[in-house]
Amino acid sequence: MTPTPRRTVLTAAALAAVAAAASGSPAAAVPAGRRAADTAAGTVEYHAWTSAADWRAGTARGTALVSGDRSGILLRRSQGTIDYTDPHTGTTSAWEHAQWLSPEHRTDLPATELIASWNADTPAGTFVRIEARATYTDGTLSPWYTLGVWASGDEDLLRTSLNGQRDGVSSVWTDTVAIDDPAGPQRITGYRLRLTLHRRPGSTLTPVVWRVGAMVSDVPDRFEVPASVPGPAAGVELPVPRRSQNIHLGRYPEYNGGGEAWCSPTSSTMILEYWGRGPGAGDLAWVDPAYDDPQVCHAARFTYDYAYGGCGNWPFNTAYAASYPDMQGVVTRIASLTDAETLIAAGIPLITSQSFYEAELNGSGYGTSGHLMTVIGFTADGDVIANDPASPSNAAVRRVYPRRQFENIWLRTKRYDANGVVRGGSGGVAYLFFPARVTAAQRAALAAVGVR
Repeated sequence: MTPTPRRTVLTAAALAAVAAAASGSPAAAVPAGRRAADTAAGTVEYHAWTSAADWRAGTARGTALVSGDRSGILLRRSQGTIDYTDPHTGTTSAWEHAQWLSPEHRTDLPATELIASWNADTPAGTFVRIEARATYTDGTLSPWYTLGVWASGDEDLLRTSLNGQRDGVSSVWTDTVAIDDPAGPQRITGYRLRLTLHRRPGSTLTPVVWRVGAMVSDVPDRFEVPASVPGPAAGVELPVPRRSQNIHLGRYPEYNGGGEAWCSPTSSTMILEYWGRGPGAGDLAWVDPAYDDPQVCHAARFTYDYAYGGCGNWPFNTAYAASYPDMQGVVTRIASLTDAETLIAAGIPLITSQSFYEAELNGSGYGTSGHLMTVIGFTADGDVIANDPASPSNAAVRRVYPRRQFENIWLRTKRYDANGVVRGGSGGVAYLFFPARVTAAQRAALAAVGVR
């Protein structure tokens, strides 16, 4: 499990309104101004820049196009030297830099949240900064919000998000730009992304960014989601390796206390291994040789967000996955369990974010304010087969969870905890990892959930 997720804080004001309006019936808990849609379909959009044409459509300030089978951008001509002070070490260093600015993307839906994610190669001595600027309903603009200072290593600086950014309309909560008053008139109607690529002065090394994009959403406030019926993946189970976070209890406590909080990197490790990717022996040389599954320790270290104080920063996990050869990773929301089945049927497992108390998920044996697990298949009856890292051993990781219970705890945006207090839910957040070259069926499945 992870610490109390930022969405619990992010939606605190809205939840207070919900609690005041509730009269014992979840249906009474939808605040004014939010759509009372029955499904999340049409309330999520993911858009990315990945192709040569996409990169050319942006504004390059010292960056150049990487051509070939996989397009991206790199630092070609330094635009000068800037100082960066690491907020966690206090160290100030000079860096050459160049920038790429996306075109304005007008969203298909007015959104209350934006989560950016990116895929980059950052050799030692390089890093990237990812920023977003939102356009609001009234045409005004947010500041440039920093959504990540990121490097795959930790030799030069400590990767970090930046909380406390706000403008009176929206705020940044770790990895999410959120409208402060989702019951009000303002929404995110467009955005631009800005990439700043850095390297040590005089170096010829460069970061390469292969993908940058953002998911925007306006998922309706709801305690219950409509029930689905088994779909295309009934009876399909993918051969995803099983990894337990709990066997790492007490290991490397500098990374959020050790394995008890490592659900996200443990889940990321499982999916990477499914695709045949992961750290080599040299990468793992720093891990105590007495520890089994050292790749999980490695993932925890290299997804750790020094501002968030944990390994559960969603885009940091997808960026970590994409640091391996020919891998891609995105953060999005999935509209339904049927859409998850479409992915599974095409051979693409997914990592899901959910919160619940023990009685809400039969067979879990625990409750959580925020937890990541890996969906690997469905039984013939449509129940969810999950590799749940919150297990005492690798052998115990495979679980079968009731379909109706699982889809509700994952897709809802509001919930009552075991004490009857209103809390938040992820609204279908998922990580997707997949190779740069996928099959036609996998490409179609990704397109079906809005990812290209």
